Amino acid sequence: MTASPDETSTTPGDELRRTLGVGRRRFLSTCTATAAVAIAAPVFGASPALARTEPEPAADHGRSALVPPDRRGLILYTVRDAVARDPLASDLPSGFREVFRQLARYGYRQVEFAGYRQHANAPGGADLGTVEGARLMRSWLDEYGLRAQGSHGFIPGSWPLTPADLDAFRRALEIANILGMEHMGTGGDPTNSPYRADWDVAADKWNTLGALAAREGIKLYTHNHDSAYDFLLDGGPLDALGRPTRSSGIRKLEYFLEVSDPRSVYLELDVFWAHVAQYKFHTYTAHDGSRQENVFDPAGLVVRHTPRFPLFHAKDGVINPQSGLGYDMVPFGTGDIDYRRFFTRVGAKNRHHPMVEQDTAPSATVPGQSLEYARIGHDNLAALRAHR
Repeated sequence: MTASPDETSTTPGDELRRTLGVGRRRFLSTCTATAAVAIAAPVFGASPALARTEPEPAADHGRSALVPPDRRGLILYTVRDAVARDPLASDLPSGFREVFRQLARYGYRQVEFAGYRQHANAPGGADLGTVEGARLMRSWLDEYGLRAQGSHGFIPGSWPLTPADLDAFRRALEIANILGMEHMGTGGDPTNSPYRADWDVAADKWNTLGALAAREGIKLYTHNHDSAYDFLLDGGPLDALGRPTRSSGIRKLEYFLEVSDPRSVYLELDVFWAHVAQYKFHTYTAHDGSRQENVFDPAGLVVRHTPRFPLFHAKDGVINPQSGLGYDMVPFGTGDIDYRRFFTRVGAKNRHHPMVEQDTAPSATVPGQSLEYARIGHDNLAALRAHR
């Protein structure tokens, strides 16, 4: 049988296309089309309803929803400009309380914090990262029917822990408990090193911190970008400093899952950055010097370690081979990452907490853009349905 041009011709973008599992025609149309998101006029300043209560489709009453209504969340980093906005200088939602109110109107039920600071003119003042500030924010969360589910907060830099770092970590746990969080974490990798020995040290530190958090009823998690899914250097010839130069094919974060305590150390998968890793890190040099291929499967990693991944960042992207990352960020549900397939594969929908995120949502020229992208993200998250 004669192969189709889709299978035989070669272009510089074919490696990315094959890695991502996208057909030539769809790939080319995605790369050449102008990405445009229709932005409806934001609706601000409506009555302070606790949350939108639009019914799920009557045919299944929401049973086929891949993300249940009470699991739909947003990390506040997406709307950081709104949190930091001066309420005296704008009619748009400003500060934590008004942002919570708006997110509840969109239908969100959960939020993930990315710090506790807001504009000084917002209710409560600039710094709410105190016991008193946390109690105030908890009252607002309760008022609008929201649950604080996590935070990219303080993880001690010292190891062994200094007394000052230990005290600060305990204060962070106290604030997390006041806010009602089940999880507390960070936005950085356990270590930036490519070497196994350094990941062993990182695991010792995180096992200690995780045990401290568990005693306070908190699950400690690390959030990772693409580099954590690069291959661990753990063998082969040593360099001039005595460090390994080749890999067994295990990824850094996969190794961390092996050596960290599953009872107290958890992970948050950023689905966008995991797909960037799929594009960037698909070959490695084995201990014997041969070149090996191993394409990363984000959903497969979660399936193998379901209890370790309570949180996701639901972040979308359109394919762009020229970006260096393989994708450009876009509002959730408007890109090329197949979230229907991802959520179907990972399953356990009552165990995971997807948080919509878009790093690039704030705009210097469109002040309401980040909140509007948050609305789009919720609507598209809610629209995901299982195959029938």
